[in-house]
Amino acid sequence: MLSVKWIKLSTQMFEDEKIRLIESMPEADTILIIWVKLLAQAGRTNASGYIFLSENIPYTDEMLATLFHRPVTTVRLALETFKQFGMIEIDDQSFIRISNWDKHQSLEGLEKIREQNRQRVAKHREKKRLESGNATGNVTCNKNVTDIDKELDIDNIYVEIINYLNRAAGKNFRHTTPATRKVIKARWNEGFRVEDFKTVIDNKIADWLNNNDMSQYLRPNTLFGTKFESYLNQKPEKKDPPDPGSPAPFNYDINAGEDWHED
Repeated sequence: MLSVKWIKLSTQMFEDEKIRLIESMPEADTILIIWVKLLAQAGRTNASGYIFLSENIPYTDEMLATLFHRPVTTVRLALETFKQFGMIEIDDQSFIRISNWDKHQSLEGLEKIREQNRQRVAKHREKKRLESGNATGNVTCNKNVTDIDKELDIDNIYVEIINYLNRAAGKNFRHTTPATRKVIKARWNEGFRVEDFKTVIDNKIADWLNNNDMSQYLRPNTLFGTKFESYLNQKPEKKDPPDPGSPAPFNYDINAGEDWHED
């Protein structure tokens, strides 16, 4: 996973209410240094603001104290302060995530990186197409899909796809989860691209979001699994609007009305 080489810090940072409150604390300077170190660590991890040793191992307080060269008690105080102020989130598996991570990144810069990657892959494909030029060559080109994938900074693709799903479905999936990355990469190596993933998400959101039984399947393993292509090609269901000129259906209940009896 490539690390981000920079983070953004606003020149108005010290006018922020949360920072001003931290400055009033006894360990203010150390806590603020820890905050900047957390931002830098999140950039090195490059996982949408998450900070971890590996995808399966979160940092402990003691680990961060060692990395930041600060007392563990101060690190704990800092983390608790950041959590209370909504500056970080800590999930039930103890993974730390910087809240509003995007504001510490240049979205224009990230888009520029994505565009450079797209252009590099397009050039690579064109080169292979020109080298092949026949059916045998086409098979060779298909075999090189994985090599193309190795050249691509695919972390940005994982982020874009999972963020799109999270926004559409109101979920909180992590793009760093190995099972999620596995199904996305499998479809990617079959030739599907980001817009295909978004189309599948849109199709199944329309089908399942308001269905209590099916909404649980709005998850990466289901959406991007073996039925991906059928989800991609499904036609949106169209319901014919009622004819305004048609009379309302008449339901006659023989049991309704007055009671009667035969004399």
